[in-house]
Amino acid sequence: MRYNGAKIVLDKLKDNGVDTIFGYPGGAVIPLYDELYKFDKFFTHIRTSHEQGAVHAADGYARSTGKVGVCFVTSGPGATNTITGLATAYMDSVPLVVFSGQVPSSLLGKDSFQEVDITGITMSVTKYNYIVRDTNNLASVIDEAFSIASSGRPGPVLIDVPKDIFINEIEYINKKFIKEDNKFKKVSKAKIDQAIKLLSNSTRPVIYAGGGITLSESSKELNELINKCNIPVLNTLMGLGSVPRISKLSLGLVGMHGSVYANKVMNNADLIISIGARFSDRVIGNPKEFGNDKKIIQIDVDKTEMNKNVEVDLTLLGDVKHTISEILRKHSKVYSNWWIKYFEEVKDVFEHTDFSPKTILEEVNAKYPNALVATDVGQHQLWTAQYWKFNKTRSFMTSGGLGTMGYGLGSAIGVKIGNRDKDVVLITGDGSFRMNFNELASLNDYGIKITIVLMKNNSLGMVRQWQNIFKDKRYSETCIEDNLNYEYLAKAFNLNSYKCSDSSELNNALEDSNKKEKSSLIVCNIFKDECVLPIVPPGKGVDDIIVNI
Repeated sequence: MRYNGAKIVLDKLKDNGVDTIFGYPGGAVIPLYDELYKFDKFFTHIRTSHEQGAVHAADGYARSTGKVGVCFVTSGPGATNTITGLATAYMDSVPLVVFSGQVPSSLLGKDSFQEVDITGITMSVTKYNYIVRDTNNLASVIDEAFSIASSGRPGPVLIDVPKDIFINEIEYINKKFIKEDNKFKKVSKAKIDQAIKLLSNSTRPVIYAGGGITLSESSKELNELINKCNIPVLNTLMGLGSVPRISKLSLGLVGMHGSVYANKVMNNADLIISIGARFSDRVIGNPKEFGNDKKIIQIDVDKTEMNKNVEVDLTLLGDVKHTISEILRKHSKVYSNWWIKYFEEVKDVFEHTDFSPKTILEEVNAKYPNALVATDVGQHQLWTAQYWKFNKTRSFMTSGGLGTMGYGLGSAIGVKIGNRDKDVVLITGDGSFRMNFNELASLNDYGIKITIVLMKNNSLGMVRQWQNIFKDKRYSETCIEDNLNYEYLAKAFNLNSYKCSDSSELNNALEDSNKKEKSSLIVCNIFKDECVLPIVPPGKGVDDIIVNI
């Protein structure tokens, strides 16, 4: 049977279990979209307002469902508009396959209209990328791309397809792709025994859990281990939800904006067991001082993370799920509640008003206890990490490694498309929201219902906070004039809007918006100088933590 390249693409997407595509059409992908028109009963296509929004939507879809997110974009600016989204996914190990159209093969390298070397540009922010030069290779490239994106440590893959490759017809036989065994090498018995010995000699162990728990689907095993042995857990931003925050063993976020309590526990442990975490600078502070007086075990599937930021005593490279299970099976020591003595009344929250970020988030959380939450990047992101009770994996979608302002709305769209039966809440700030609020049009276009809670302080809050603490209050270019009417903005996109300055107004807004069929924008006015506290200054240790300003 003769297929053109565009039909091969869609046929292989079906083979790989894809039913949802995010994208934006353009000249180089007209043949692909023409074929998609004929496949409309097989795929849901969401056309966002901008290619960056499309990639963020595919990212949110992937993070919340565990599936591979898929995106179509055109050549030139369409392709370059994906770079921030690809880098965001790459830093946080999110599986994506992005198809970019390209000028016809005969025009490559001639500075043709809307030609860019997108594979060269994206080499450092993709797990792998391709340019397809022969329609006969297209099917195998697609199968391989899905395998690469979803296996090992996941990540984004880009496939660049010249326009003629979409158009060319070939005799096509759909060959079943034999995926390589996705099982990781198991950690040796000798290595497991070394870990058990370190645990047996420990009296104050703590588990430092990152996004690798989610990616390896090891939350069940982790919870069984900590409950059996009474070991507390500290989380990275990506690891929140791996242990229910309602558990006494969940100490929440650790590091630069972790609680005094959590940081003291990390500092006073005699053994740190890192699982699927990379010891980022936002956690360890000064790497020369971190962990000098304690033993460290690092469990991960990616050998490049081993001893990268911190020198550890024992590396367990391999299947995370199997490794935790083996430790659970072999280790039976039950530890005392050694960390409890570090608990103290948390008086380190810098709140100028009763209507504080903490209050706002607790009220929204109470209204939507099982919601999937997306955030943008900034103060609101860290407040959400501190105060929201995440009790499941894949319930918190945020840009961790890259810190991408403007990520949230696109991501929330993808989350809702992948989880239509669940509540989706976007927590954002006025600085981040201004970057990509064009995607409000996508909410209206597709009847997508999410709840947007915007903390409005008329500033680029996190940068202003650093200028306050570290630059003697020289607020250079961080004030946002209060000249945007969010009520009119929401109405322009045919959405609901609310303005809140106290808890009563917020409660009424949440109650009313819940009854509406369309998305709602709830603007919460907060004090300009609310700060995310505590904060460990960059490069400093926990002893330098700032708890008030």
